[in-house]
Amino acid sequence: MVLTQQSVWGKRTLGTRSLKLIVIFGFTVVGLACLLAFAGKASAHGYIESPASRTLLCNQGTNKDCGAIQYEPQSAEGKGDFPVSGPTDGQIAGAGKYTELDAQSSDRWKKVDMKGGVNSFTWKLTANHVTEGWNYYITKVGWDPNKPLSRDQLESKPFCTVDGGNKQPAMSVTHKCNVPTDRTGYYIILGVWEIGDTNNAFYQAVDVNLKQGGGTTTPDPGPTVLPNFPASVWCSGHTESSITMSWTSSTASSGIKDYEVSRDGKVLGTTTKTEYTDSGLLANANYSYTVVAVDNAGNRSAASVPVSASTLPAVIPVPDTQAPSRPSGLAASNVTESAATLTWAAATDNIGVTKYEVYRDGKLITTTASRSYADSGLKASTAYSYTVAALDAANNRSAVSAAMAVTTKAATVTPAPGTTAAWDSAKTYLAGDKVMYNGIEYTAGWWTKGEQPDNSDVWKAASTDAVPTWNNAKAYNGGDKVVYEGHTYKAKWWTKGEIPGKAGVWTLIA
Repeated sequence: MVLTQQSVWGKRTLGTRSLKLIVIFGFTVVGLACLLAFAGKASAHGYIESPASRTLLCNQGTNKDCGAIQYEPQSAEGKGDFPVSGPTDGQIAGAGKYTELDAQSSDRWKKVDMKGGVNSFTWKLTANHVTEGWNYYITKVGWDPNKPLSRDQLESKPFCTVDGGNKQPAMSVTHKCNVPTDRTGYYIILGVWEIGDTNNAFYQAVDVNLKQGGGTTTPDPGPTVLPNFPASVWCSGHTESSITMSWTSSTASSGIKDYEVSRDGKVLGTTTKTEYTDSGLLANANYSYTVVAVDNAGNRSAASVPVSASTLPAVIPVPDTQAPSRPSGLAASNVTESAATLTWAAATDNIGVTKYEVYRDGKLITTTASRSYADSGLKASTAYSYTVAALDAANNRSAVSAAMAVTTKAATVTPAPGTTAAWDSAKTYLAGDKVMYNGIEYTAGWWTKGEQPDNSDVWKAASTDAVPTWNNAKAYNGGDKVVYEGHTYKAKWWTKGEIPGKAGVWTLIA
């Protein structure tokens, strides 16, 4: 496909405003490659100058107690994509930042007289960055002026929408909008300036006193501007089965409702975005696309110039014949009379390892996707040999790992009646269980396993005469005794890590 040289700014799509789609032409495109670049974010500023907004009247001193916004009426900036996103309800007028602007009652703010029908809204911009568009909302008939401004107080759709075309506007912008004529009295008009190169928007509340009737002739709204067709349409992405088309936005006096996308002369669907993804296509096939803009009055533009685009060729998978690497690092832990836990390092593969086979004494005992296995049902005091092999999705098997020998522990001898068994690091103990360790009997205070009796708070010596050696890793309670450097000390209160003879918590008793 040969296209004329041009560089096109893409409008925000899929919720991202900072994406610029730049297509460089002047050569034959093979496979329709699309170049992407990201625009740096900038901070735009502006306010509604006429009719005077709430923030401007704060700046002029007409509205009082406005907070910091009185010094910078152009800075009421918050999250964009209103009303789907944006400031939370009750914080809309202040853009989620200037809480003083969110105060609301029937007499809190100065009102500007206005008649329904066509009115001009002028924005004063102090930084005119790329613009997605402007939307104007008005409070509903019967709204409560004594409650903070919220989405359910506003009409669900703007009464006026102006497309910014993702272009830089002038420093002063005026829009002619048809204000509803079905309401009289105090209403709020909310102007939202959606920025095209950031995720933010500017919010301007205009407090108006609407007056209807009186025989006043509605001003001439001017000539109707029908939608123009998208001047530039291009492929912005493609796969084996899909093509994404993008285009520059159209404009119309009533605003653009959506775009109608056709493939090879047949309508595919509509979208409010400036891109459309056509799916379910044949691989390595060529298609022709056109786009029609439809405005809010139902007027349709002419179709754009047809643009050809192709899907990518189908990728024929290459058979996988390469086996994974040999597993290494085979190790055993938690060895008991009848069980052992095996672990090993990950094997590598050109596609990816999917599972491992574990062998005991040369026989396969399990297949697992993890890099560990707990083998059980073993005999006490018995030696076993373990190896591991890795497999990929094509069932290519690696060489087995180096063998690792594991000998289970001897069977536990049940102590004679009236005697206490020695502590076993592999055994689980419950509260009240007793063990012997280094000649001292200990009682478990709660569930424990592997915690050394002379080094854990869970164990308490049964005999008060048995004084253990002080351990800096163990906590002691008031009254506990320890031996340190040949002397016996008694704790005054709870302590841990404080050296006997050097800390005031310890009292020398022998």
